[in-house]
Amino acid sequence: MEYYFCKVYHEDTDAGGIVYYANYLKYIERARTESLGTIGLFQNKIKDQLNLIFVVKSIFAEYLKPARLDDILEVTTNFIKLGVVSIVVEQEIFLNKTKIFGATVKLGIIDLNGKPKKMPSALRLKLENLLKKSIKI
Repeated sequence: MEYYFCKVYHEDTDAGGIVYYANYLKYIERARTESLGTIGLFQNKIKDQLNLIFVVKSIFAEYLKPARLDDILEVTTNFIKLGVVSIVVEQEIFLNKTKIFGATVKLGIIDLNGKPKKMPSALRLKLENLLKKSIKI
């Protein structure tokens, strides 16, 4: 499991100081990107070297409680399944150890023309390392 921390800034909130719903998706996107970086996978390098990009194919999100201005959020990322052309990730956002948001994200792997592509073995090997670290206790 990978952890990412972020602070809620004024720009993240509505007039009442509550985080705007779409910003939760930004937080989990940043956390996924940072998780990939921990194993040396950077999306610009994947694009430049392998001519592949990750795209969100589907997302199921559940909003449980609001986050507010100046809160410090903890985002967890669990890579739970590797398919031939996809990756499934579970992500949660916590505030003071209380879960306030959860999402299951399915990422597709496509080439630069938008066609689904089989995951190269070198990429799969690195992602399997994240999968092993993502065991939920």
